This record gives sequence, C-alpha cells and structure tokens, in this order.
Amino acid sequence: MTSWTDTEGRADKPLSRIRVLDLTLARAGPTAVRHLADWGADVIRIEPPAGAGASDPVGGSRHGPDFQNLHRNKRAITLNLKTPEGHALFMKLAAGADVIVENMRSTVKTRLGIDYEAVRAVNPRIVYGSISGFGQDGPYAERAGVDQIAQGMGGLMSITGLPGQGPVRVGIPIADLCAGGYLAMGISMALLDREATGQGRWVRTSLLEAMVAMLDFQGARWTMTGEVPEQAGNDHPTGIPTGVFPTADGHVNIAASGQRLWTRFAAAAGLDHLVEDPRFADGAARSRNRAALNALIGEVTATRPSAHWVAVLMEAGVPCGPINSIDQTFADPQVRHLGLAAPARHAELGEITIVASPLQMTGTTRDIRCAAPDAGEHTEEVLRGLGLDPAEIADLRDRNVI
Repeated sequence: MTSWTDTEGRADKPLSRIRVLDLTLARAGPTAVRHLADWGADVIRIEPPAGAGASDPVGGSRHGPDFQNLHRNKRAITLNLKTPEGHALFMKLAAGADVIVENMRSTVKTRLGIDYEAVRAVNPRIVYGSISGFGQDGPYAERAGVDQIAQGMGGLMSITGLPGQGPVRVGIPIADLCAGGYLAMGISMALLDREATGQGRWVRTSLLEAMVAMLDFQGARWTMTGEVPEQAGNDHPTGIPTGVFPTADGHVNIAASGQRLWTRFAAAAGLDHLVEDPRFADGAARSRNRAALNALIGEVTATRPSAHWVAVLMEAGVPCGPINSIDQTFADPQVRHLGLAAPARHAELGEITIVASPLQMTGTTRDIRCAAPDAGEHTEEVLRGLGLDPAEIADLRDRNVI
C-alpha cells in the first residue's frame, strides 16, 4: 500500500514506522492513542460523517483546550463503518496498519465487523487495543462505564477526602488517564513481541482494571492483611508525619516519615524536643498520636511563609513543597524548565499552548507536531494513499460514506 504520508516531523521518533487507526471516543481510548501519536506514530482518527453517528461526548469544541490537548499529533478522516463501502475501506486500511485502538462497548465492534478476529483475518500482524468500562466479558461487560463510575467502583472514592467526609472523586479523570496509559504500554509490548513472533495480539484493559491497579499499596493492605483503608485527607495513610501544614501565607506539603527524616525535620523546625517525646518516639507511636503531632507541627509552620519552609527543609534534606494552583504550577521555574507547556500551531487558532508529554528521550524531542485536526481534514489525503481517484472519492462523499 502507498505510504499515507511522509515522516516529516516523525522520522526521529521511536514509533515513526507505526501506523495506527484510531476508533476511540471519550477520553481513555484517545489518551492511549495520544501516547502513540506523541512519539511518532502515524495516527488516523476515524469518525463518522455528519449525520452518521453520535459526536464525541468528551472534548467539547474541536477548537477548545480539551479537544486540542487530547487529539494533537493526529490526522482525521470521516468514514461510515455501517455502510458496506465504509467497512470495505476500513478493512483496506486495517490490512496495512500496525495498530487499531477502540473503546466501544464489547458487542459493538463485533456487530460492525471490525473486531479483533475480523481484522486479524486480513492482517495477522495487527496489534488491536481495546478499552472498556469493565472488561470485554463477565457480568458487567455490556455496561457503559465512565471515569467517575470507575473511581467509585474501584474503591478510590472511599479513600479520597477528609475522614468522615463521605466519598470524594479525584479532581482529574484518573481512571480514564491510567487506563489509556496502561493500554499504550501494552500496545508497545505487543509491538515489541511482534518483532520476534510476526504475530499481533489483542491487548485489553478497562477503567475498572486500571482503577483497581492504581490502588497499589492501598489495595495490597486489603489483599495481604484484610485491612480496609479509610479516608486520611491530606495525611499520608502510613507515612507520618506527611501531609499539609499551614504557613503564614498558605500551606505546604511536608514529607518527614521514617525515623531519619523525622529527626532531620524536627531539628530544622526547632522541634528537637519532640524526638524524645514518647508519643512520637517511633513510627507506630507517631501513627497513634498523629493528630497531636500535626497540631504541634502546624503551630510552628504557621509562623513563617511557605517559601521559608521550602528553603529550610529542602536544605535539611526533608521533602517539602508549595501547594500550587494550576496557574502557579505552570509558572513554576522547574515546570517551565521541563517544557511542560508546549506550543502547537492550528490553522484557525494560530499558536496555541497545550500540555506536553511527560516523557523525555535521548535523540528526539517531545515537540507537538500539529494541533488536533478538524473533522475529516485528511480524508482525501488518506484515501488517495489507498489508490482512490478524485471521482471515486467524490462519489463516496455524495453517498455519505465519507
């Protein structure tokens, strides 16, 4: 098959030779694809033509910050998969692709004839990535799943917030984002395995699986010891003292758990006498008397501004940091140094700034190559790459196949 595009802007990136068909909606699936696109994959986002299907419910306006941040570094075509011609074109694209990513309900892709087995019949090397709410099979397989539902079912909301506050959602779509990250990692592993075996794989995860995995040590407290973690607010569940403390002009995070850090912190804060206090003599004692210890620390930290404590405690080797609003985060000198607000150019919006990939890699950059595409922006370009001539493309458009 003719190459869909040259590798301008992608040639130095590790996934530049990988072609991805993006069938995703919402956030978890697009997040997985964004990881691949950021590192050079040639991503074709496939959406239904106007009137042929529901629009993406997440992302808002295509020219808004959410959509632009979520779908950068991709191209976009429209294709009606419910028509025989649309399905045939998709399968022709799939035959030359390396990866397909979808997050439909488990039965929808089979009904459309674009499931893993159908694609594998024309391309045994395909790596097929799927995200669902609760898994591809099982009692909840056909349920719709969204981030907050997964946060609740996965246990996160029961341990987030202040003690006794009641369940609290995390302020970002953490189940979506983590599921997308896990799927991108799984796809990468399957691509690596394919180099040895010549065969693709079906890689699957779900919001629920990602959320339970992200419980990490909180989950292991239950699986190993039968302990049910509870809300701890801004206090670390097990490392004491670690939490939020008042300052003269706001608050700081201080992490002084473990005997060595506790001793260093006490010395730097002028609280040496507490080291010998039997209430705080070791980790177990500090855990039992956490409230009293936090109050004593807060009385001292409240006497000086946040910048003072950050400087003093970091000098003493005790982790400490300010609690920033989002604008303060992006103004932070280290965040600016790391380049986490990245420029991109959009044909209508001009220069915009979105959030960069969190990865850095020698021999390449994480620059944003292009802003998120408009609907169907690259349809003709991609179909010409499949060998269709202008008349054929015009006919397909007239019949709302594209």
